[in-house]
Amino acid sequence: MSARRAAPWICLALLLALDLPYARAQDFDFHPPAHPGDAASTAVMRDLAARMLPVYEDADAERYLANLSALQTVAGDYPAAFATRESLRERRRSTDPGRPLGRSVVFDTYAHARATQVQSHVPFAQAFNQSYHETLGRLADQQAYVVTGWFATPLATYQDPVQRVFDQRRPKGNISLTEGMDLIWSYVWFEAYRSFGPLVGALNAEEDRRRYESEENVAIKGADGVSLSALLVRPRSSSKPLPTLLEFTNEVDAPNYAKETAAHGYVGIVAYARGMRGSEGMPVPYEHDGEDARTVIEWIAQQPWSDGRVGMYGSGYSGFTAWAAAKRLPGALKAIATTAATVPGLNHPALEHIYPNAAYRWAARITGSIDEHAYEDAAHWRSLDESWYRSGRSYRDLDRVYGRNVHVFRRWLNHPSYDRYWQKLVPFREQFAHLHIPALSIAGYYGSGEIGALYYYTQHHRYDPHADHTLLIGPYDDGVMQGPATALRGYTIDSAALVDLRELRYQWFDSVLKGAPRPALLQSAVNYELMGRNEWRHVSSIDAMARGSLRLYLDSAPQGDRQRLTARKPAPESMVRASVSLTDRSDAAWVPNTDITQRSLVPHYGLTFLTEPTATAMELSGLISGRFDFAPNKMDLDFGIALYELTAGGDYVALSDPFAMRASYVRDPVHRHLLKAGERQTLSFRSDRLTARQIAAGSRVVLVLSINKRADQQLNYGAGGDVSEESIEDGKVPLKIRWYGTSYVELPVRK
Repeated sequence: MSARRAAPWICLALLLALDLPYARAQDFDFHPPAHPGDAASTAVMRDLAARMLPVYEDADAERYLANLSALQTVAGDYPAAFATRESLRERRRSTDPGRPLGRSVVFDTYAHARATQVQSHVPFAQAFNQSYHETLGRLADQQAYVVTGWFATPLATYQDPVQRVFDQRRPKGNISLTEGMDLIWSYVWFEAYRSFGPLVGALNAEEDRRRYESEENVAIKGADGVSLSALLVRPRSSSKPLPTLLEFTNEVDAPNYAKETAAHGYVGIVAYARGMRGSEGMPVPYEHDGEDARTVIEWIAQQPWSDGRVGMYGSGYSGFTAWAAAKRLPGALKAIATTAATVPGLNHPALEHIYPNAAYRWAARITGSIDEHAYEDAAHWRSLDESWYRSGRSYRDLDRVYGRNVHVFRRWLNHPSYDRYWQKLVPFREQFAHLHIPALSIAGYYGSGEIGALYYYTQHHRYDPHADHTLLIGPYDDGVMQGPATALRGYTIDSAALVDLRELRYQWFDSVLKGAPRPALLQSAVNYELMGRNEWRHVSSIDAMARGSLRLYLDSAPQGDRQRLTARKPAPESMVRASVSLTDRSDAAWVPNTDITQRSLVPHYGLTFLTEPTATAMELSGLISGRFDFAPNKMDLDFGIALYELTAGGDYVALSDPFAMRASYVRDPVHRHLLKAGERQTLSFRSDRLTARQIAAGSRVVLVLSINKRADQQLNYGAGGDVSEESIEDGKVPLKIRWYGTSYVELPVRK
């Protein structure tokens, strides 16, 4: 070993003996160029790394080797960097032989290519091709799929962090050793991806051809003669028939998991609904998908590469199609795993019987009335929302204000109840008893898809107490399958909840279709992450999440500009009055704050009730229920309920997304029951949103009870007729409500 290469090891030995800290405080002159891609950036960064190398030290041997390799790479000493990487890999193999494959494999491949370039005097492209093939050649399909995805990461992912540091340090003219090390890592990744980025597209495609047999635009003829289009991907590593995982979707721009499915040892198929991506017919959401999905399943079962078993998966709309297919009981369908699945008529296109204007926008895009560019123009749609709202026209006139007649949207408005039109699309009531296949439902506390997931789960278990249906729920929104995120809408997610749920889904399918062990995270029927406690809980049912309940009444006694939420039952005649002008349009520009964590609450036409600070921590887990004792002056109204933990530090943390209700459908989603205007009456409810959070000692529980009145939703004037036909003329009399103190919410608690 040369004296130059031995020096770091001497420093390391001294550090270990003396137990010195990570790095001595030291600043370096540093004058970055304007942009990481500037011609001068390589020389500037090489100079910084060269000056840091002699003084860098760390008592942690593994971290020392990793950082040393980054410094050597940026300094341009590629053979030394590769030798350090080999030492690091050897150390990791000896200390942690079961260590999973990590993104460092990309750096190792790049370091090897640079060392080969220098030592063999070959162009970088040739050296990288060799290194890439050596790396990928050692990996199984599943690992290779992950690694090729890492290689394909856009350069901007690594360029932006470098640019930020350049901009921050430029006016200062210096950088500390610690800050410099962080920049070195950002820059080494940027430089690596800038170097091999133009090469990986062709290399990844070549690797895919070697591992998979892919067919696009596979035509599958339906019983009525309509030809559906599908993408098919099969692993070449297996010569025997395999089970198939199918997604049936109408979202052509959504992520495609056919290849990922094949990498996990299945045949992967993504089939497209009518009118989408090569499928024939007119695009009509919901109406044909169940039968078409069954056609695809039956076609799969007849293919020589199929072992006759099909699992379906999907999120949102494609979650609906899995249940729509299951309703038809195709014999080859053996399992379904859905995330935030849609229940047409309950959580889309109407949410709790209340239509959001976004449903019109979505229908226009799906049916081809507008293109993707127009669909994504949020400012344009916001302006149209406000125009309709200010006009006071009926909701059925929405398309006239927007200028496009979308027939399917008008058809939806004709079915405000969960009537036969919607019931025929997915299993309904006793039909769930015939679904004798394993099912997995995944959802988040902060997504509208939670309503769908809970519907399928609860109805399946209600009509078949022995149903093999598993629920997993945590602090996620409807996009959870895109990958775990450390934060969501201002809320820091517990580390226990940072789960790769797509991988968990494959593990579940493996347990059902391949005889693999059941994933530990899915050990019970209901598996939920307890927010604030950073742990998963596993129970036999939703009711088992709680062991008791806490009844809190709406006390009229004020607390500043708020009211009390108290366990003590107030006098029967105590009340809080609310009045809302349904003709006032001064709030047209108002939009709700959707952050999960907020520093203040500004309810829109709402009343706020809060408890005293809790003396001890309290676990609140399950479905909120309650009973309102009230006297409205209208025959109907739309109201919202939102619950928060108000921490001792002053943060409002939403326990779930707020849930809205149309009063006339609270008792029965199928049949409308109007209120008795001017009379005192009660309305019992049970939410269809789960929550699970440990309320800290010293926190308060906050309830916001509001009237739904906003520019981007259907507006209920309370006249008692078809809400879509009502206009501002029906709202001349303000909505007035007396909320009596005997009203309460029932919080499920685990004591």
